[in-house]
Amino acid sequence: MRFEFWWKHARLPLTFFLVIALLFRATSIDLAIARALFFDALQTRWIGAGSAWIEQGVHIGGRWLIRALVALALMVWASRHSHRPWQDLRRPAGYFALSVILAVGSVGLLKRLTHIDCPWDLALFGGRSPYLPLFAVRPEHLRTGHCFPAAHASSGYALLALYFMFRERSGALARWGLALGISVGLLFGLAQQARGAHFVSHDVWSAFICWIVALTTYTWLFGARLWNRTSESSERADTEEWPQEASSVARRLFSGGNVDL
Repeated sequence: MRFEFWWKHARLPLTFFLVIALLFRATSIDLAIARALFFDALQTRWIGAGSAWIEQGVHIGGRWLIRALVALALMVWASRHSHRPWQDLRRPAGYFALSVILAVGSVGLLKRLTHIDCPWDLALFGGRSPYLPLFAVRPEHLRTGHCFPAAHASSGYALLALYFMFRERSGALARWGLALGISVGLLFGLAQQARGAHFVSHDVWSAFICWIVALTTYTWLFGARLWNRTSESSERADTEEWPQEASSVARRLFSGGNVDL
């Protein structure tokens, strides 16, 4: 059953997400982390502000890297090459491109709807806006904010789709894809936090959204089947892989994920 597969892969990340999201909502951990790690109170500046490596390399360069990967995947999906191995890649490539586009697009849409400020806009960090907890009622006189969830981090976490792209073919490749998505998401997120663009909680939400989008796209739009199955044993291994092999990585992601497009 598709729902059973979906729930099997959603329940652990959902549990961690709810615990962490509620913790951030009920406390001032976001502010504490920003002050301790990313904001220089003496100079009243964010430690990553003006950094060429962060702004040009991680932010702009990272954005174009993800776009290039999506473009490459779309080229593979649109190809009509008669070579069998190339044809076998079309469906996985189409899934990857669609999942990344939907994940980043979902986060981008939410940014337009939530009206939450960036840290650099807050009076606590040299800006003009008052700090409001996540989802608190926003006074009408305040200007609109567009900083939640974290879009740039979502472009990294969108690579979590690689787990599902490879899970039917190789458990090792699936784990590497999972690790890559977590690592790139963390890198992009940390860079943005250092610039004052986001709090940690913004990135936790982005990571969870990207996982759910990748899982839902794989399960419901592609029927949890991207590749031609070659053996019954590989199918059994695929369906049993997640709880044992990916849970420890998921714990690290949803209990401490850091890190706009």
